[in-house]
Amino acid sequence: MENDALRGLRTIVLQRISPKSEEREYLKGIAELLVKKVELIAHSMGLNDVYANIVGSAARNTWISGTHDLDIFIMFPENTCREELEKNGLAIARKIAEDSEFFEERYAEHPYINMRYKGFDVDLVPCFRVQSAACIRSAVDRTPFHSEFVKRNIQGLEPDVLLLKQFMKGVGVYGSELRTQGFSGYLTELLVIRYGCFENVIISACDWQPGTYIDLNSHGKAQHAEPLVVVDPTDPKRNVAAALSLDRFCMFIDACREFMLFPRLDFFFPESDTVVVDSELFQKLGSRGTTFIAITFKTPDIVEDVLYPQLYKMELAVVALLEGYEFRVINKGSWSGQKTILLLELMSATLPALRKHRGPPVWIRQHAESFKAKYTNEENVFAFYIENGTYVAEIPRKYSDACSLLKEKLSSCSMGKQISSSVKNGFELLRTSEICSIQDMNFKSFLMNWPKI
Repeated sequence: MENDALRGLRTIVLQRISPKSEEREYLKGIAELLVKKVELIAHSMGLNDVYANIVGSAARNTWISGTHDLDIFIMFPENTCREELEKNGLAIARKIAEDSEFFEERYAEHPYINMRYKGFDVDLVPCFRVQSAACIRSAVDRTPFHSEFVKRNIQGLEPDVLLLKQFMKGVGVYGSELRTQGFSGYLTELLVIRYGCFENVIISACDWQPGTYIDLNSHGKAQHAEPLVVVDPTDPKRNVAAALSLDRFCMFIDACREFMLFPRLDFFFPESDTVVVDSELFQKLGSRGTTFIAITFKTPDIVEDVLYPQLYKMELAVVALLEGYEFRVINKGSWSGQKTILLLELMSATLPALRKHRGPPVWIRQHAESFKAKYTNEENVFAFYIENGTYVAEIPRKYSDACSLLKEKLSSCSMGKQISSSVKNGFELLRTSEICSIQDMNFKSFLMNWPKI
């Protein structure tokens, strides 16, 4: 990387993604307002030992301009029983959410409120105020310790965190939710702390391989099988990179190597998709000489981190079903909006009407005679002969069309509870041209880039 080129890129990117002073002040004002609301409501309920804490990138000054997310933790004393935390925590959050544009209850280890408030996406999360991350009573309890660690160690490196986050967004590996399986914001911050700047992260990642191990405090106490292991500085047993998939890990390595060769602005800001035309989609899919099948059904009313593990389980089950009947699956993928779509690319969706059924070698007399007796007396056997010393019966294939197989057997596939229920309530099978006619522009964009994403 040429220093002048890189310095120029840093300047251009940071000008676009660094929050301006007005934006910072607005965020600070909203955050402080919500903290006061939490504490006023808690005190009005007689909960004088409950207070609020701002965590996440907003607290650490590592948020990108335009990404207006706030995480407000409602901190209860460590000796609070879980039932009281859930009951009173939700009561406080619901009271605040009365003034929001929209809110809903969500469930992780325990319930919390997500709301749209004055232009911000806000999570109001009850947690226990424990003495250390070693004493957590729920998974979210360690988050305040994450914030404190980063704030102590990130000073002066905030622009490098912004650059790394934007780079990861640009190359499609940012986000630890199960839909993406990429790098979390906290993981990104730890990488910058470990390597000292954005450029050093990129240079070091070029030589990463599965098993790369980073332990800032040299205190790791557990074995981990994930491709990247970054020991949590606040919890020696936890891998901060546990959600990172092997493919996202490798995509980042590949992007870093490309960037080292030719540092360009489009790594940070890839060209947005233009309007996708049906004919272009049809031409793209048709040029592959394969067959596409989409299974569409109503999206279950569950959060993404519950939906996507069930979708991945469904993908594996459907592929196993198809390949069990000799349909070769080249690619698979999922997309979800109002409808959920499982997309399959097959070498062919049709097979010959017959299949070869191999029997025992002729010299294994008892089994050979039984096999011969059975299939020479079957009226629908196409042919019966010896090949390489074994009997072969050419018999009718039960399913010569993949859609027929899916219509009959899909509901019996192993899927998660909510997806299984949705599929049983009705699904639709679409082939290539019908898939291209789906009018959801987000799906069209997904399809135009699939299967590389």
